[in-house]
Amino acid sequence: MTDERLLKGLREQDTMALREFVAQYQQRVYNTAISFVKDSADAEELAQDVFLSVWSSIDSFRGDASLSTWVYRITVTRSLDLIRARARKKRFGFIFSLSGDNAEVASKTVNWVHPGVIEENKEKAIHLFRAIDALPESQRVAFTLSKVEQLSQREIAEIMQLKEGAVESLLQRAKQNLRRALETIYRELL
Repeated sequence: MTDERLLKGLREQDTMALREFVAQYQQRVYNTAISFVKDSADAEELAQDVFLSVWSSIDSFRGDASLSTWVYRITVTRSLDLIRARARKKRFGFIFSLSGDNAEVASKTVNWVHPGVIEENKEKAIHLFRAIDALPESQRVAFTLSKVEQLSQREIAEIMQLKEGAVESLLQRAKQNLRRALETIYRELL
């Protein structure tokens, strides 16, 4: 089913169109979410949240960008919101534990490895994902959409609502920062 027909069906609250929409976009949404949040349960929950959001707010879709761009934008935004909420919770837990309470600091492990990474590269991948997580948010988003989701700079620019030149600059800075961060680590691993 084409995006135009999906959109028409979604706007008419047709559940068959919703099923088709989920079938077409489920893997993309999940892959994007897991690339950011690094937890399959969180990625599944985010995917459900994205589809519910699309279903409930389809009338606000103006069509300035493609349907897939809008869906990516929602997925990235929701993923970053979850990451920010985790960081706040982690900071609060740390401050709480400093006050003498024995509260545990809530945090997700950074030892997560993408399902596509083969066994012999897992240690390097762990360091790579840690370095990606340490990038400034805009660089991390651009890099992830480019290298993990394999989107074009034009598509990334639409999702991030930037000019293509700005995306190119973000990608260059992300590569430089990653090169610096990983240079020492990879030398030690070899």
